[in-house]
Amino acid sequence: MTTSPRLITVAEPRNPEAAVLVLHGGANREGSPAVSPTQLSVLRMIPIAKRVARAGRRRIAVYRLLNSTRGWDASHTPVDDVDWAITQLHERATGGVPLGLVGHSLGGRAALLAGDRADVRSVVALNPWVYPTDGDLGLSGRRVLIAHGTDDRIAIPAKSEAAARNVARTAELSYVRVDGGKHAMLRRGRTFERLAADFTAAALLDDLAPSELVRQVLSTQEPLQI
Repeated sequence: MTTSPRLITVAEPRNPEAAVLVLHGGANREGSPAVSPTQLSVLRMIPIAKRVARAGRRRIAVYRLLNSTRGWDASHTPVDDVDWAITQLHERATGGVPLGLVGHSLGGRAALLAGDRADVRSVVALNPWVYPTDGDLGLSGRRVLIAHGTDDRIAIPAKSEAAARNVARTAELSYVRVDGGKHAMLRRGRTFERLAADFTAAALLDDLAPSELVRQVLSTQEPLQI
């Protein structure tokens, strides 16, 4: 069965100054089934999307992207769905404003790999499922945050740290180790939410003073553990 990606509106101010796409994860399933709005990997991004909207102070349009299929199909990846979503934003008259990508797990990988798209200014990858070589990207001029739980046993933190070293060659990168965080972000969930929302808002709204948490994150070029 052929399925299509979908956009779910979280916040859509009349004249947005920026836009954010929130990208879910989710492992492969036999037969590449369609993404369900009620699957756990989708549901766990709802509070993050809402937190981004609040941090944007009614100045940022926020959308959740539901991928066309679960997992990562080499013939049509979540990056293709991000490209589709960016086209949709242009048709909604939000094209041309700075764009932020926030993704978890495979969604974090999609955010990093799509970070070179024209309007993208910021990328946040939470517990990203990546290969170390995924850091060889054209992210020059982007502000990138990778936040990874130290107790993640599904997406290995060492791999995202290796990718981060490559990203840091061209982009303004921050890497945060979330102490005790696991892959599903249920433990230390509010920390992941704050990191994603505050970092994204500060990156997209030039006149917005960064929160104390973001100032802490940006104050060092070395991995920070919180």
